[in-house]
Amino acid sequence: MNRTARTIASALVAGGLVLGLAACSEIADEAAKQVDKEVNEQYEVTYEITGKGIDSIDYHVDGGDATNPKVESVRKPALPWKKTVKLRGLLPPGVLPVAVDPAGVEMSCKIIYQGEVIKEQTAKGMAAATGCIAVSPVAG
Repeated sequence: MNRTARTIASALVAGGLVLGLAACSEIADEAAKQVDKEVNEQYEVTYEITGKGIDSIDYHVDGGDATNPKVESVRKPALPWKKTVKLRGLLPPGVLPVAVDPAGVEMSCKIIYQGEVIKEQTAKGMAAATGCIAVSPVAG
């Protein structure tokens, strides 16, 4: 191969690399924008607890982060109990009712997002704890 052909081939390879890297950069930028959107997007869920003899309910609220969410508590709640909260991004919605009653307990929890139940659990027994923790509905 003569020198001119090698120069042209090298230029084509270099140009291809630049175009390829530019395309990768655009894909990476788009992925970063999607992550930022998901991390900052607010969403609303409703927690619902039914049963009898529930001593406490702990639930996630906006604040903290996905690995260490902010938790609020209600002691001796009136039942059925319902609470709508706003959360952000990848923070998982979560609710945990706890009861201890020698006569027996039955309880259930639900997490509702846009009118649909995204998580539901039931527990029975003398001491019962059930929890509903769902994946963030905006984590896509």
